[in-house]
Amino acid sequence: MLQKKSSFRSKIQVSEYSSIYMFMFILFIVGIVFGAVIVNSMSFIQKQDLYFYLHQFFGHVQEGTLLTGVDLFQESFFYHFKYISLIFILGLSIIGIPLIWIFIFMKGIVIGFSVGFLVNQVGWQGLMLATASIAPQNIFIIPGYLIAGSFAMIFSLFLIKKLFSSRVYKLPMKKHFVQYGTIFLVVLGVALVAAVVEAFVSPHAMRLVVGWTL
Repeated sequence: MLQKKSSFRSKIQVSEYSSIYMFMFILFIVGIVFGAVIVNSMSFIQKQDLYFYLHQFFGHVQEGTLLTGVDLFQESFFYHFKYISLIFILGLSIIGIPLIWIFIFMKGIVIGFSVGFLVNQVGWQGLMLATASIAPQNIFIIPGYLIAGSFAMIFSLFLIKKLFSSRVYKLPMKKHFVQYGTIFLVVLGVALVAAVVEAFVSPHAMRLVVGWTL
């Protein structure tokens, strides 16, 4: 009976917050589209300058002169840890919601610009490069960021309701905070997996593709 009640309660929570999950996803997609539009608005000289540095980067990838796998893993995980922690802190503040929106939107812009620029410069070969260099780790980290942003927004809204509504005044704060922290620990676990993929899978995939695309 208790299991039925808990499962029913979880279904209610999912349906209750489905609009927030969808909003975060749409915000991220809009960011991707906006990033792709930025590529098309760049001048020819700007594209050529950026492509020059990008070509140098892939040259270093092919030569294997970039960071070692361990160094790249540490750098990648620290980067994700820093921004996931920032989202977590923003969720604890009532005024953090707009900043969470901006952050998710900017993540979409970065992905859209990166993929859009590669495709714009080298066509389908750029798509192959994006698949090898960008897609592997982002398969894991993008859902992680969307989940983090959604639950940060949910928790921030809970704090607002608790502050201004007497109906939620008696809701156990500790329970919600533990659930909130647990979600972010799971997201950090996802970030750890993404960092491993970025450090030990993506470089090998890029070397396989770079040799016959650039």
